[in-house]
This record gives sequence, C-alpha cells and structure tokens, in this order.
Amino acid sequence: MKQFIEQAKPKLDKAIEHLKVQLSGIRSGRAIPALVEHVKVEAYGTMTPLIELAGITAPEPRLLVVSPWDKSIIKEVEKALQAANLGVQPTVDGDVVRLNFPSLTEERRRELVKMVNNKLEETKVAIRNVREEIMKELKEQKGTGEISEDDFFATQKDLQKIIDEQNESIKQLGEEKEKEIMTI
Repeated sequence: MKQFIEQAKPKLDKAIEHLKVQLSGIRSGRAIPALVEHVKVEAYGTMTPLIELAGITAPEPRLLVVSPWDKSIIKEVEKALQAANLGVQPTVDGDVVRLNFPSLTEERRRELVKMVNNKLEETKVAIRNVREEIMKELKEQKGTGEISEDDFFATQKDLQKIIDEQNESIKQLGEEKEKEIMTI
C-alpha cells in the first residue's frame, strides 16, 4: 500500500516548504533579504517577485538595500515595498531603495511569535487534511475489499508515522523561528 504513502509524501513536503517560505518572510531582529524576496512588483506588465528584478543585500543588521537591475523600475519597486506592509518606509537613494528597519519592541516580538504560531497551526491543519484525504481513500478500498484489514492497519500506521515526523518538523521550525524573534 505504498501508493498511499507515495501519494501523501509530496503533499506533506509541499506544506512544510510553504511554511518555510512563510516563516522566512516574518521579520526577526535582523533585516534579511528573505523578508522582501517574494514581494510582487508590477514590472513589464506582469507581477514579478522582487528577487527576479533586483539584488537585495543587508549591509547592516537593520538595513536592506534593494538594487534593481533595471533602474527604470525603481519607482515600481518602491511602490511594491510600500504596499508590502513591512513596517518600514522605503526610501529611494539614487539607484537603490533603502529599507531601514527599527528595533523590535517586546510587544512587537510577541505579536510576531503569535503570527508564527498561526502559520504553524495552518500548516498542521493542511497536514491533517492530507491525512484525512488518504484515510478516506484507504477506508473506501478496505470497504470494497481492494485491500485487506492487515494492509489497512499497516498503511494507517505508516501514514501516522510520517504525519508525526512532519508535525515534529513543524514544531522544530516554530521553535527556531520563535528563538530567532525573541533574541535581541
């Protein structure tokens, strides 16, 4: 009954990857390029991730410098960064856009931890939904006699083992991000 496990694995991995992308976009005490890499910029008639249009560097712990490769789109980059609600005001400085991040207050850190916990919970729900979907198919095949009772329980056990591993991974990612946020 490996087909059920093979069917679940990519969906579960995708949920974890999505969580990693979301967590990378949540600001910790430092300004890191990942905070703005996925900001969509309207350039050349399409919405394009900033990472594809500009170099993003962090020359100082609380400063990001965005250098568009095509200087003619600098206003679009500034507009997209303003719309991204990063909690900072982008400023155009010649051929670059600077984002000066203020220090995080204790209250803001706690808000960010809550945001992280919400993202973790969303991912756990997605994983539960995958599990329920696979279990539904398993039960249908057991009901029609396509798989034996032993295969049903063995596959159920294997699936639960994978789900537990994914949940542990989610927990670990959350703890790492929380530590990163709360470190001053």
